[in-house]
Amino acid sequence: MRKPRDFDSELKALADKAKQLKERRVRDLGALVTATGADALDADVLAGALLDAAANADKAIGEGWRKRGAAFFQGKPRDTANGPRQQPEGTLPLDGGAASA
Repeated sequence: MRKPRDFDSELKALADKAKQLKERRVRDLGALVTATGADALDADVLAGALLDAAANADKAIGEGWRKRGAAFFQGKPRDTANGPRQQPEGTLPLDGGAASA
């Protein structure tokens, strides 16, 4: 005869995993803000820029942002005409750092 499944413990394990993933995402986003130099911006300015980016419907502008982001992760020199004047000491890995589980 099969052993009955413990649904409560499975649900708790899934909830714990979801919480860990959410915490990791928040840490990774914070590290990205720091690595790009955006931590020097006022929180209101940063929030406004992110809201504009999230609401952007122009594909050309989005593609330009995507190219700059890809260059950043590849460690290529970035165009500082519209951004912070300092070069980051390092870049973040594409997977966010930690090995995925």
